[in-house]
Amino acid sequence: DREPGGPAVLAALGVLLEASLAVGAGAVVWVVCRRGRSERRLDDHPDRRLVRGLPLAALALLALSALYAGWERPAWESAGRLPGNLTFGALTFAQGLLVIVLACVAHALHRTDPDRRAALRGLAGPAVAMLACALGGVMSGGVSQRVSDWLDGTRASLPGPPVLLTWQASVIPPLLLLLLVMCCWLARRAWHLARAERAAVEEEYAGEAGDPGRTRRIASVRAMAALTDRGPRILAVTSAATLLLGAGALVGATATGETPGAAARGAHPVVHGAAQTAQALGSWLIGLGFVLLVTWGRRAYKDASARRTIGILWDVGTFWPRAAHPFAPPCYAERAVPDLTWRIATWTGATGGRLVLSGHSQGSVLAAAAAWQLPPSARRRVALLTYGSPLERLYGRWFPAHFGPDALHALHRDVVCWSNLYRRTDPIGGPVRLPGDGGPDVDRPPLKDPLAYGRTAEHPLPAPILGHSDYQADPAFAEERRRLLARLRPEVPAPRGTAQPGPAA
Repeated sequence: DREPGGPAVLAALGVLLEASLAVGAGAVVWVVCRRGRSERRLDDHPDRRLVRGLPLAALALLALSALYAGWERPAWESAGRLPGNLTFGALTFAQGLLVIVLACVAHALHRTDPDRRAALRGLAGPAVAMLACALGGVMSGGVSQRVSDWLDGTRASLPGPPVLLTWQASVIPPLLLLLLVMCCWLARRAWHLARAERAAVEEEYAGEAGDPGRTRRIASVRAMAALTDRGPRILAVTSAATLLLGAGALVGATATGETPGAAARGAHPVVHGAAQTAQALGSWLIGLGFVLLVTWGRRAYKDASARRTIGILWDVGTFWPRAAHPFAPPCYAERAVPDLTWRIATWTGATGGRLVLSGHSQGSVLAAAAAWQLPPSARRRVALLTYGSPLERLYGRWFPAHFGPDALHALHRDVVCWSNLYRRTDPIGGPVRLPGDGGPDVDRPPLKDPLAYGRTAEHPLPAPILGHSDYQADPAFAEERRRLLARLRPEVPAPRGTAQPGPAA
């Protein structure tokens, strides 16, 4: 429109539209990065106008952009590919280079203070960053290729999107094939673990009437729960393969300037067929993945188990403060931990009583964070009871700087007494594994799950395998709570106005 002889009205509207898009993008970045970002000043002014106005402005700009782009221009004739191949190549190269630099820094930090339990020897962060970059590139490439195929139909008259996006979409089939191989390895590993666990189950429930089906079921649940500890290996292989395939896609697109199918036209028929198949499957698999993503999101509203799974991932992702990532969701721990700390300190100070701080799963992480921040006067009245806790198994391995052995050992010194309950059938919770004498002092031996092997007077029906849920149903929970209250310092007085000290949890 800006060329000589072009429509002056459309050229002016295009300039205004571009300026509006730039102003809107700047407003979004400014609002997210600047408002409510201070950790020294309380921000209690809600942004009602911005919250309502920005989405409406974005929709209006989207509609105006579609109208401007779809305006009829009879003198125009489309030719060549869509631009952006160089831009996408530079972005992909920069992302890969930054991930490699991040990996080098993480490796150097791990060597200065090695932790044998740290996931991927300190390289978990770069590995996750690599997968995040790859997911963005693959989604962009797959969607662009799928839309191009849909617009073109079967005439093959459109050259298609930038070549690099087609190459990125084509790496999906080999990556999924690798994941399939890894899943087969996990299944084989689970089968071997289940066979090994059968003897342990029979020994644990010695004297019970043998039931091969019941034994196999308990052993299988234990084996599946143990696969959580193999997660870092899956991540390592997937991330390394993603880096190599992404580098291959960048080199192939830059060197040939053609799609994978066209670049392999003169190669062996098997190679040519594989390239064409990967190119065609890549775009279709992205479309299928998008449908599955929408279906899973819809299922979360109706299925409690799916909602619980998404909730676990959401809890972990929103636990950390977003100061280092302004576009992350709000951090609930910034409000929950100070509020919990204040309530504990206020209650113990007002009543002079004892308190058992009880936390399950993600709640145990919040309980530990609150216990770290308690004043000494309140801390000597508080005992910590965690169960189904990912403090060491997940947080300690993936975030060793904050929940590593040194941090957990310091927590053990700070609180008067701490007890941790876990089951071998729990895929999330596990032992704290403190070094030295602190380990047996904190970790109780693994709880029985199920509570009874066969039918009993208390369990006329076969007791269910609880796994990660309902730790309070185990008699060990109440027993451990009483023991923690008894271990609190004897000079702590009973709550005022009561005849006997009672537990508070």
